[in-house]
Amino acid sequence: MNDPDAATQAGRAPGAAADAPPPRPDRRFLFASPWHLLALGFGSGLPRFTPGTWGTLLAWALFVVVDPYLSDLGWLGLIAAGLYFGTWAAQRTGTALGRPDSGHIVIDEMVAFWIVLVMLPDEAHSAILQQAAAFLLFRLFDVVKPPPVRWIDQRWKNGIGVMLDDLVAALFTLLALALWLRIA
Repeated sequence: MNDPDAATQAGRAPGAAADAPPPRPDRRFLFASPWHLLALGFGSGLPRFTPGTWGTLLAWALFVVVDPYLSDLGWLGLIAAGLYFGTWAAQRTGTALGRPDSGHIVIDEMVAFWIVLVMLPDEAHSAILQQAAAFLLFRLFDVVKPPPVRWIDQRWKNGIGVMLDDLVAALFTLLALALWLRIA
């Protein structure tokens, strides 16, 4: 049975084979729902190659622009809202794409990297070298997925799992940075 509505809801074109790879999101998909816009990092998750890196770069740029205007409490609120709404956005967008943890969903990288940047020592908020080191370490842990990041990524195929594996990668990043700052 070939139900066009079910295929469309699963992120496939009507008439597409069930085992065909899900389509890559485009601008039309991005603007079809505010959940997609958020999950795809306002478009930073659309590139074909390394969308997670583009999402993390956008998070870094937004941090640099917004940080002078937000207190620690403001960042706490923004991160909490990002975690809550990002989980919903990742869940809904993953379902619409037919891939629960599509690489194009980058809200998880964005919120997790904000946590890393906010947790840097106060003088590091203006230190580009420490922010760059944080960026490289976070991307390394996100791509390599050391345990338990890989375990979470493989088993939790929902919005919570999408967000959680990047939060653990952020924790690893913070631990590596703390060690580096301690011995440097």
